[in-house]
Amino acid sequence: MPNWFQRLRRADSEPAGAGSPAAVDTKPADNGSSVPEEFAPTSAELELPLGIRVAAAWSWRLLVVGATIYIIAQLLGTLAVVVIPFVVSLLLSALLHRPVGWLRDHGVPKSLATALVLVGGIAAVGGVLYGVVQAFLNGLPDLTKNVTEGITDVKTWLVNGPFHVQQAQIDTVISNILKVVSDNQASIASGALTATTTITEVLSGLFIVLFTTFFLLRDGGDIWRFVTGLLPRKAVEPVRQAGVDSWKTLGAYVRATVLVAFVDAFFIGLGVAILGVPLALPLAAVIFLGAFVPVIGAFISGTIAVLVALVAKGPIAALIVLAILVGVQQLESHILQPFLLGRAVALHPLAVILAIATGLVIAGIIGALVAVPLLAVTNTAVRSLAAANKAAQRSKDPPGTEELPVGEAPAAP
Repeated sequence: MPNWFQRLRRADSEPAGAGSPAAVDTKPADNGSSVPEEFAPTSAELELPLGIRVAAAWSWRLLVVGATIYIIAQLLGTLAVVVIPFVVSLLLSALLHRPVGWLRDHGVPKSLATALVLVGGIAAVGGVLYGVVQAFLNGLPDLTKNVTEGITDVKTWLVNGPFHVQQAQIDTVISNILKVVSDNQASIASGALTATTTITEVLSGLFIVLFTTFFLLRDGGDIWRFVTGLLPRKAVEPVRQAGVDSWKTLGAYVRATVLVAFVDAFFIGLGVAILGVPLALPLAAVIFLGAFVPVIGAFISGTIAVLVALVAKGPIAALIVLAILVGVQQLESHILQPFLLGRAVALHPLAVILAIATGLVIAGIIGALVAVPLLAVTNTAVRSLAAANKAAQRSKDPPGTEELPVGEAPAAP
């Protein structure tokens, strides 16, 4: 039981007149140690109920923690151009560190092993991107043709169908849309300029990701030992072990997420390709990327495939794609998530949903992507530090003073 709670409980059980600081200071705690004078409750504090004092002690501490988190969040937002590439580098390093370790175990120098894995990963991603772009360019004419035919069919249905819309009204709507585009050319140009700036930031971020990933893969262990070596001596080993445990959790999360995303993209993309829907490979790539947001990512990105199927092949094909999407989501929710991500993350589904929503509000898509791994790593670190603290406390307790479960009496001598 924490010393501060023992102190408050003991003080609350004392008579009001016996609550002088001197009397409290000289009374030993349950574990045999005396209460320091500066921590002893005053006579005025003893007049308050125990619950009020405990609530007040928790409240100001929570306010300090909340203010600290807010300041850190503002600082990270200011440095987003650096922070986001660093986070991406951490995720990539967690995914690639095993191949690097395998090469180093087989005698390959660490710099060469890191370079081989990194270059191989870049080549693989580049090849996939090239195939996706080529498939998109090849399928775009068919999709454009289908969209044009679909718009023509809709216009014919509006004119000849039950609504009997006049052709002049349709032409008026189209002319209004063109006028809106013409009147907002300046905004469109400004958006293009913003897109150019974003592309520049993305390119600079890619260079940061590459260099950071290289050095994390090559010298990550040495960097972590150097950072933890700056801490007080008693905190070095617990924090170092917490970092190792958190790194294992992050690696397991990234590998499980990649596998789940691949399964989602493969089955949905296969169904789209069998139905003859154009852009099957680009749609599978979009679903793969969207699946990195747990629970909801694959379903939201999969709706794009449903819409493309609706435009290209009609409502029957769209319903079939929707059924495939729902089936894959059931496979993910009942088999893949519990056996893969459940073991890697060890988080309740409610915590996952709330983390994704919070990350989305704070940092948009990037926040939704990193919210769950950040929560998983934090959860592992806190558990590791708590376990180390309990182990240290047990080593200091005299024999026979260990904490007992509620309602259990100590064994008779």
